[in-house]
Amino acid sequence: MPECDNKSVGVIVRKEDKILLIERKKFPHGFACPAGHVDDHGSFEDAARDELREEVGLTIVGLKLLTETRKENKCRREGGDWHYWKVYEAQTSGDLERSESETKQADWFDMNNIRKLAEKTNAYLKGKVAQEDWDRSPGIEPVWLDFFEELKII
Repeated sequence: MPECDNKSVGVIVRKEDKILLIERKKFPHGFACPAGHVDDHGSFEDAARDELREEVGLTIVGLKLLTETRKENKCRREGGDWHYWKVYEAQTSGDLERSESETKQADWFDMNNIRKLAEKTNAYLKGKVAQEDWDRSPGIEPVWLDFFEELKII
């Protein structure tokens, strides 16, 4: 496992009134927008393009920066206790084709379903959902709950 570069990128993709979410197969468990480390992708924008294609098979045709900030969020890599994030909104082309190695599922979620996942995350953060239950059936990954609230998506 490589050492963490502490730089992450996330991509919000909308389709009508829905947002594309993946359920992560690997730690950190949860539903999230496609995302990943910048690593050797070059720029944050290049990482956004690569991660979206790798995780869900979509091609970015337009990219808009929504926010950038440091978050205390843990990944599975050594030194990965925090990340400097850039979150984009993307216009895409292509057909949704999830990565079977990185995702349990990928689909379009309406605001009602996103709110239900957020409620589960809030319960988890308050200790009302056991870790094994979370790992089996998670809500929104906590860092993405923060982004959704900050960006007034929920």
